[in-house]
Amino acid sequence: MTVRSPLVSADWLKENLDAPDLRVVEATWYPPFVHHFQTGLEAYTSGHIPGSVFFDIDHVCDPDSPFPHTLPPAHVFSARVRKLGLGDGNRLIVYDRNRFFASARVWWMFRLMGLSDVFVLDGGLGAWTDAGGELEDMAPVAVERHFTPRVRADLMKSTEQVEAIAKDKSIPIIDGRPHARFIGEAKEPRADLESGHIPGSVSLPGDELIDPAGLLKSEAELHALFAERGIDPIAQMVATCGSGVTAAILALAAATLGNGLVAVYDGSWTEWASDSKRPIETGVSG
Repeated sequence: MTVRSPLVSADWLKENLDAPDLRVVEATWYPPFVHHFQTGLEAYTSGHIPGSVFFDIDHVCDPDSPFPHTLPPAHVFSARVRKLGLGDGNRLIVYDRNRFFASARVWWMFRLMGLSDVFVLDGGLGAWTDAGGELEDMAPVAVERHFTPRVRADLMKSTEQVEAIAKDKSIPIIDGRPHARFIGEAKEPRADLESGHIPGSVSLPGDELIDPAGLLKSEAELHALFAERGIDPIAQMVATCGSGVTAAILALAAATLGNGLVAVYDGSWTEWASDSKRPIETGVSG
């Protein structure tokens, strides 16, 4: 299945910012273990793309899950994005200021909930300001808009499904965490988790997909990164990481190459390693 590019450029957004159906969403998220000097919301409040609303993945999540920012049930997702003024008939442009953390995750969430017209600003806020885009510090007054969820279960995998895939090796599992955590040489940032990886999975650190300017790498470079690991980027695969954020960057990269069917393991390593009965490999897989 081929798809439109999931990316838009800063120049395109500048030209189309006033389109009546366009809504811009900031999704900046800093992992709690990096001790950033501000939260995503604080960064948004300091200055954002005009008209953009703030989407917090730690708020639009399953309130009953023990794992971080787990995808919420459809009715919870719908209720929370409606209050942001996001809904049926909108085209969404999602951006962040932290190397696709968590614009790719929010892009994936909306697609899973059935919205096809959702895109990511390549290079995020940095690309916007480099292109001469202005900022504002006042949040818009959101007008609640109806959102009809049409869940695409094919874009998410549960732990049980990933366990089955790991056993029968039916499709590749790609892990976006730093390689040292994947092979078990570096500790997990969540102190109660053992490092290592899902048996048979392949390491493709998400940061390798992004160039120094914060843009997603070229299609040729992305093809090469997948090919180096023996992965066909337009074939079916499952993306995983620490908690489902970097995994969405892997899915976004594949989508730029025409593969819009990459599924994300939502619980990712946080859920997998939380049960000592699940197998954990260390070293280089395969």
